[in-house]
Amino acid sequence: MRKILIVGAGQSGLQLALGLQSKGYEITLMSNRTADEIRGGRVMSTQCMFPTALGHERDLALNFWDELAPRVEGLGLSVAGPPAPGGHPRVVDWVGRLHGHAQNVDQRIKMAGWMETFEQRGGQVVIHGAAVSDLDVLDRKYDLALVAAGKGELVSLFGRDAARSPYDTPRRALAVAYVHGLGPRPEHPDFDAVRCNLVPGVGELFVMPALTATGRADILFWEGVPGGPADVFRGITDPSEHLERVLELMEWFTPWEYARATKVELTDAGGTLSGRYAPTVRHPIGRLPGGGLVLGVADVVVANDPITGQGSNSAAKCAATYLASIVEHGDRPFDEEWMRTTFDRYWQSARHVTKWTNTMLAPPPEHIVNLLAAGTTFPAVAHRIANGFDDPSDFEHFFYEPEKTAAYLDEVREEAEAAAAEAAAEAESEADGGAEADGGAGIDGGAEAIRSVR
Repeated sequence: MRKILIVGAGQSGLQLALGLQSKGYEITLMSNRTADEIRGGRVMSTQCMFPTALGHERDLALNFWDELAPRVEGLGLSVAGPPAPGGHPRVVDWVGRLHGHAQNVDQRIKMAGWMETFEQRGGQVVIHGAAVSDLDVLDRKYDLALVAAGKGELVSLFGRDAARSPYDTPRRALAVAYVHGLGPRPEHPDFDAVRCNLVPGVGELFVMPALTATGRADILFWEGVPGGPADVFRGITDPSEHLERVLELMEWFTPWEYARATKVELTDAGGTLSGRYAPTVRHPIGRLPGGGLVLGVADVVVANDPITGQGSNSAAKCAATYLASIVEHGDRPFDEEWMRTTFDRYWQSARHVTKWTNTMLAPPPEHIVNLLAAGTTFPAVAHRIANGFDDPSDFEHFFYEPEKTAAYLDEVREEAEAAAAEAAAEAESEADGGAEADGGAGIDGGAEAIRSVR
């Protein structure tokens, strides 16, 4: 039986540990906290997971919360315009339906539950904040050591990959609040959706349904441009003050979201989080002082800003890729070549996330402005962008290059015009023809409003 050490008990570490355990491997999991400490601690992240990532959990029968968590069936975008009396108005607003539902489970619940499941199934959990010196000793006792702890001393083992890391400073200041009491979204009260609110020059507000220890909740998540009006959370330690700041920003910059947040309260004293970090891709192999090699997992080696909501999704995909690579390797040594090949296999999907995320951290170019505005007029555009959160590789076909974006929008317009003409002919009415003309003006007007405040 092959022996594997996994350091880190987050989405990737635990998913990989449970997956390998189910395949008969002898797994030791190191965590700096017990399950009870995780469950009773502070929130660790936002974690809306889309269908592909959820599928990896279901493949391992780890979908313990399917019947409890809100079904997230859409993803919406709003863009704030220039300030007006009463706050900023919306100049773009749409929602796209997902091909399969998404899910957001507080990691305090999930990680604690998975850790207990791993132990109940016979896995060994060592509660210890591992250092490089610990790994240098332990590595010799295992066939493979994996580092899945994205913070702390161990990350220093993995050097920054400058060619894949265009930013060396944080691009957003992050602030999260888990709340009860958020009102329904009036535009689509019959289904839940993640809502992305872009405030040009200020940052982004994400509102997402979630399951926490006290039941249904919503997450209010500000990503503020450093030094800007939403970068106001540094040094705040009182949860009530943190929530107050979140709501103040909402009232002015996203009043349409604030209107349903007037009665919210924190889910618990640990329901807030703030911080910032530079998005970084690192080299995947760490060399220990004694010469041993360890392989980095998920955000240890590919840490993207959460602006595109990909952290947990990428972690699940990385764990699934590494699991397959380990099992396929059989009894052969886990040498440096295998480690590089395994990471490269993961990078084939991770590179799309990194490219998309880094693009969204910069001011949008003209063609992306046009594309985002088009979602208001053409549901097909809204649906495609929304489902790109599940499969970011699709953005290669219509998002980054002006020529591809223009060709895609022309195609969408032609399809919409053909559908409108067919409907008009069947109804023998000119009503749909008038709506078609208004649609074109709506795109231009929405794009112009975004440009004015970029």
